[in-house]
Amino acid sequence: MKKIFITLLAAASLTACDATKKSTEKSVKSVITKSVKTSFFIDSVRVKKHLYTLASDDMQGRKSGTEGIEKAAQYIENEFKRIGLTTFEGLDSYRQTFNFTPRRSKEEITSANIIGVLEGNSKKEEFVIISAHYDHLGMKKSGDGDLIYNGANDDASGVTGVLALAEYFKKIGNERTIVFAAFTAEEMGLIGSTYFGKGIDAAKFVAGINLEMIGKTPSFGPHTAWLTGFERSNFGKIVQKNLEGSGYQLFPDPYKNFNLFFRSDNASLARLGVPSHTFSTTAIDVDKDYHQVSDEASTLNMSVITQTIQAVAKGTESIIDGRDTPTRVVLKEKK
Repeated sequence: MKKIFITLLAAASLTACDATKKSTEKSVKSVITKSVKTSFFIDSVRVKKHLYTLASDDMQGRKSGTEGIEKAAQYIENEFKRIGLTTFEGLDSYRQTFNFTPRRSKEEITSANIIGVLEGNSKKEEFVIISAHYDHLGMKKSGDGDLIYNGANDDASGVTGVLALAEYFKKIGNERTIVFAAFTAEEMGLIGSTYFGKGIDAAKFVAGINLEMIGKTPSFGPHTAWLTGFERSNFGKIVQKNLEGSGYQLFPDPYKNFNLFFRSDNASLARLGVPSHTFSTTAIDVDKDYHQVSDEASTLNMSVITQTIQAVAKGTESIIDGRDTPTRVVLKEKK
């Protein structure tokens, strides 16, 4: 009888241990999912690879219509394919190719927006767009020394964010459909994003997340970013709410006199009513590298870029999963 009792006790103990183990594993998995997922899936190694590739001399400044931007386009396409994104509606590839003639020019240019899609689940008919421009200024025609406008901060850093967020949401899932767009010809007057906007049903787009110059510490200090057009919808307040307790803060755009809300690709969708805003971290009023050949990858802070991308992921999480819907944008352009 004593032997039977010991056997039953041992079995019960093993069952209890097994249950405890499963409970512990579930608890640990939950903790990892909630607190480590952004840092685990968005790491500085991948971020650095994207940035240094897109801002390399080999890309020749990524001016629209050049061999350099074609190399950048191929890199972004290959990353979209590796991640597993699908093509945008009506397109048979990631490219949305079109022709245009820049202002003060008679030469027609052929270029392309690079667009990938991650279809949503319960709200797949509602779209969120995550974007950045992959073009820059190209090269100086003559001179001594460095002739390449590498555009590391402007805006290889933003495209790096788009690629990192695509990989992140592919791994954790999304309720709303996410459109990932690398726009061309932003530097020529928001041409790529304007072309994209003409072909969409803006009513289906619930938010626009644009990334521009996220590679330097802003005037607000470390672990901060600022958002253009903060007062034009409640998009920024939603992000602030989601970032509470994270150690990262989002502030309204401090450079109102620069009219930045209308100077990046978010404006093309905002003009259609979409609550589309731009995240940035650069103190643009004192940035000595802005539109200079000195805008090199080596001048940027990988931690700032990585932490900002992680903050964007966390800050927009409730929009991506359908719990929050920003108010439509209030559009009053500065005269």
